[in-house]
Amino acid sequence: MAVKAYILIVTAVGKEIDVANAVKKINGVKEANPVYGEYDVVVEVNTESLDELNKVISQIRKDPSILRTVTLIVM
Repeated sequence: MAVKAYILIVTAVGKEIDVANAVKKINGVKEANPVYGEYDVVVEVNTESLDELNKVISQIRKDPSILRTVTLIVM
């Protein structure tokens, strides 16, 4: 079953564009955009399973410039 999710990322100050560019290179990431507001980057992820989504999230969270993430799985 295909899984689509949005990941909202809070980064260290001034790291929004670097994080967005790095995340775009991860397999499963469809889009990553720096944004204004409470969150700094919004990422769209498409995977084949929840297990694959978990692996993508783990890869994203390895970046030391990322302070916090919130994952929204599409129903």
